[in-house]
Amino acid sequence: MDLTFSKEDEAFRQEVKDFIGEHFTEQLRDKRSRSKNGYLDKADHIQWQKALATKGWATPNWPVEHGGPGFTPTQKYIFSVEMAREDTPHVVPFGITMVAPVIMKFGTEEQKKRFLPDIQATNVWWCQGYSEPGSGSDLASLQMKAERDGDHYVLNGSKIWTSVAQHADWIFCLVRTSKEGKRQEGISFVLVDMKTPGITVDPIVCLDNTPAPHQEVNQVFFEDVRVPVENLVGEENKGWTCAKYLLEFERGNAYSPGLYHGLSNVREIASEQIVDGRPLIEDPSFAAKLSDVESQIRAMEFTELRIFSALSAGGNVGPESSLLKCRGTELQQAITELSVEATGVYVNLHVADPLLDSNEEDIGPSYAKVTAPRYFSTRKTSIFAGSNEIQRNIMAKAVLGL
Repeated sequence: MDLTFSKEDEAFRQEVKDFIGEHFTEQLRDKRSRSKNGYLDKADHIQWQKALATKGWATPNWPVEHGGPGFTPTQKYIFSVEMAREDTPHVVPFGITMVAPVIMKFGTEEQKKRFLPDIQATNVWWCQGYSEPGSGSDLASLQMKAERDGDHYVLNGSKIWTSVAQHADWIFCLVRTSKEGKRQEGISFVLVDMKTPGITVDPIVCLDNTPAPHQEVNQVFFEDVRVPVENLVGEENKGWTCAKYLLEFERGNAYSPGLYHGLSNVREIASEQIVDGRPLIEDPSFAAKLSDVESQIRAMEFTELRIFSALSAGGNVGPESSLLKCRGTELQQAITELSVEATGVYVNLHVADPLLDSNEEDIGPSYAKVTAPRYFSTRKTSIFAGSNEIQRNIMAKAVLGL
């Protein structure tokens, strides 16, 4: 694996930096620094994603035939590193990263023409309807019904932990279309317009205590919701295949660039905090913790590079996505734990919604407002997209053959 960047790669890096300098405005930077959970207002995300779409960079992992930019694996890596280094708004993944690959692989030509252009242009905002009360990591136990009635399915049930559902125009759902045979064999994958009568979205306030409308997750209720059969993706009762394929993209992301940025923030905080007459970063015990986490990030970075290098041949992420998800989320949690330790007593500051402008004078450093909420928010990362315990079972079976 050659890690030397060519002149063309360095020119591309500069192009990415120039783009960020132009479009990642001071207003967006300020809001990003004040967000408890990484989400901004819908309008801010759309502003950023449309700038990416205009440049042709909103969908770096899409194939060229569907509008992807044709990045080389090295360009993808440079792109993700530079975006993470500046802490730019993340692209909300549910449309671009998750449902779009499913539509490309399993959808009809009509579905591809109907949905993919609007997903790429961020004209349509998506959310994910997988988990249910009682059906999380054991997703095959889901019970939300979809009963056939002529040219429609009639949906009844609910989905939970549905990120940004309060802003969504469409939701992709796993639904129960049959109770015959194995549980996985009776599941279908459908696309649902959120404006359809019978859909209700209730906010869920998490430990980060972010109130509506900036909260991350919701519960979505479906009562006699009629969905055209043409919105079925793939075959009826074969949605489990779509679900597994999608989860490779949900789990198989590059974590190391963002982890390096998070660790850099911890170093800055520790350089400012004075403990026993000296900066905390000079404390041998704390410095050792930083070095340990950094070495783990470095190891993960090289693992990601090996995996993504292999993907250049055109394969899928596969079970390695479980490895990336486990290590990435655990390191996210480790970094936020160090942030809490470094922030010290100011971590007790409570601000209901730091995205709202306030005339009140700040107490303590500006980063203290979000340190504890981000710590609490990352508690969930080892649970969502399939808990890390489940991921280890997948690796034991699919990778180690146990």
